[in-house]
Amino acid sequence: MTDFIAKAAAATIVVFARAVTAVRAIWSEEGLPSRPCIYFANHSSHGDFVLVWAVLPPRLRRQARPVAGAEYWLKSPLTRFIGSDVFNAVLIARDRDKRTEDPVAQMTSAIDAGSSLILFPEGTRNQSDARLLPFKSGIFHLAAARPDIELVPVWINNLNRVMPKGEIVPIPLICTVTFGGALRIKPDETKDAFLERMQTALLALSPKPAGSGE
Repeated sequence: MTDFIAKAAAATIVVFARAVTAVRAIWSEEGLPSRPCIYFANHSSHGDFVLVWAVLPPRLRRQARPVAGAEYWLKSPLTRFIGSDVFNAVLIARDRDKRTEDPVAQMTSAIDAGSSLILFPEGTRNQSDARLLPFKSGIFHLAAARPDIELVPVWINNLNRVMPKGEIVPIPLICTVTFGGALRIKPDETKDAFLERMQTALLALSPKPAGSGE
């Protein structure tokens, strides 16, 4: 019964997300990923991973697991059900002192089991005027632990305007989710060089600022 309810809830979330945002996926010339990968995206709204998850074709959606904060998704029976049963999220304890598992080990375990991951390297929602916050090092350690995994940059556009901070009711606007070409960590690549390369690849998918002349 729980599995049936979870699948029904997932279908409802997909329909709702698509109805509110009229979201359109834009794929790279390479097309859909052919095997499990890491989707890494910009983060400006609570609904970011829902939109990435909802826009994936059913085959890819079934294998995709968002990486999310355990403290938020385990705080009540309802959020626990949504996070664990509906999204099958990889729940990471943000408080280092309360961790019983290593976050990288949790993520590599999911990859080894055949799952793709949806993660946000900024680590927190970007409420600043900058297009991206500096990336945390987790994505580097994950890529270094599984150097053959492909990393797919994903730019989410407009969702922060659909769900502005402090608002409960979404504002209907058209959103796009743009997927870039797959990347891999290079042999002997340093953390700083890798993070800069990932940030550059992600920013390349973002809409150009007005007046940039590009």
